[in-house]
Amino acid sequence: MFNWFGRKSGRPALPRHVLGYGGAWDGGDVPASYAARVREALTRNPVASRAIRLVAESAGSAPLKVSGGALAALIAQPNPRETRAGFLEGLAAHLLLHGNAYVDAAIGAGGRPAELHALRPDRVTVEGDARGWPAAYLYRAGETAVRLPAHGGGSGDGAGVLHIRMLNPTDDHYGLGCLAAAAGAVATHNAAAAWNRALLGNAARPSGALVFEGEGALSPAQFERLRAEMEASFAGGANAGRPMLLEGGLKWQALSMTPADMDFAGMHAAAARDIALAFGVPPMLLGLPGDNTYANYSEANRALWRLTVLPLVSRIVEALSGWLSHWWADAVVAIDKDEIPALSHDREILWAQVSAADFLSGEEKRRLLGIDAEDFAHE
Repeated sequence: MFNWFGRKSGRPALPRHVLGYGGAWDGGDVPASYAARVREALTRNPVASRAIRLVAESAGSAPLKVSGGALAALIAQPNPRETRAGFLEGLAAHLLLHGNAYVDAAIGAGGRPAELHALRPDRVTVEGDARGWPAAYLYRAGETAVRLPAHGGGSGDGAGVLHIRMLNPTDDHYGLGCLAAAAGAVATHNAAAAWNRALLGNAARPSGALVFEGEGALSPAQFERLRAEMEASFAGGANAGRPMLLEGGLKWQALSMTPADMDFAGMHAAAARDIALAFGVPPMLLGLPGDNTYANYSEANRALWRLTVLPLVSRIVEALSGWLSHWWADAVVAIDKDEIPALSHDREILWAQVSAADFLSGEEKRRLLGIDAEDFAHE
């Protein structure tokens, strides 16, 4: 028996070679592997890192309505290492970056899930049956590979692994994350930052030229000595503005760059906005200049929740509800939109519109507002 997540699962370890997540890229310096793209975005790019964390953390903070005491306790503490917020944040990040999220259940003594674990999507490979439908998932950690049954695969081993995927019209099994679309902009943004840093190291201006106006040419020894003195005494930001003492026959000729060559700031800003666009974050929330789409910060925050966070969390909770109904027939995991502070303004408008509708009865108004009549039973 293989001990997986601290319990005996009855799933044997398979010494098979596991194919990783593909997605080759022909974009030059853009990393082809998922792990390399994540490192470039999260550890080297401040715009991508903030955009990813903003969406994932917002998804983790989304208030939920869960039916049943046992199910509510499981969702509140899916496993000993994570709370509900951390669990949702991880699933949202997996969907956002990879396009796929996988959840495995540790079955307790009562035959129901005692723990829920999110699996790293880059370690999972889908195995199809003879008709091409997912029959199992191969999960590899280190040198060990474990075959996990798919949800609805008919294996008889519980409900199987839950696979949540984003839309990918060109693949039958794997979803497509936002990181693939943002990889080019991340690489451009990082390259522009490296170029600007190198330019700053050269006093934020191009190098000039020393012109020898004497007869003949400099000897190789003179040339090497002159170059060494230039690099040691005049190159770099620490030597910016330092006066130059020239020997006879030498003249300093300053060089200049065209406005197009110097427009790295514009390229930097354009790449940053492309990154924000790929991850569905309003540029205003990332501190990017030049955005006039949203009247103010509050409207941009509402747009983030309406257009990015709510669809992402809805996809997760709907999949969890359907999967958990294998053990709890009436399982309901849903977003409590009334408790989202960013959408309070929308709720106020809805309440005002419904309250002003004189042709509706009190019961109809409560139904439109999502208020259960039992809430008023003890008034």
